[in-house]
Amino acid sequence: MISLKSKQQGFTIVELLIVIVVIGILAGLVLVTFNGIQQKARNTERQTDLKAIQSHLEAYNAQNGRYPLLSDMNTQPGTGNWWIQTNMKGLDKEALRDPKNSTHSLANAATVNQYAYAPTADDGSACDNTATDCGKYTLTSKLEGGAADYVLNSLN
Repeated sequence: MISLKSKQQGFTIVELLIVIVVIGILAGLVLVTFNGIQQKARNTERQTDLKAIQSHLEAYNAQNGRYPLLSDMNTQPGTGNWWIQTNMKGLDKEALRDPKNSTHSLANAATVNQYAYAPTADDGSACDNTATDCGKYTLTSKLEGGAADYVLNSLN
């Protein structure tokens, strides 16, 4: 005897919904992991940038007997008399830029998405490199993901 019922092929709506939910969960996990990896990469770039700035500051101090002022460090690239280009040869302007910021300048205190450079006299007071030389400094970057600030001090 031949059956007149035709066998239907395909997925039921419940099966399709289960597959969609599983794909959504996997996509969510990938996004969370990817964001964490990006934060870690930006934090590593921040630390590398501050170490590069520190090495150039130390070389400048070895040649001049003092550290530069914040205003010296913040002259803008491409102006023809960019202080860093003249006095800290080899320091890439991108080292002054936080990975989540577009400006190539340093702040005087730690802020989100901007590096801070705070030169001081040897006793911790203000300095101007005319009456009082800048004998110390602190470089600071706020890290993402709740990590503690990354701080580098002068080697003197």
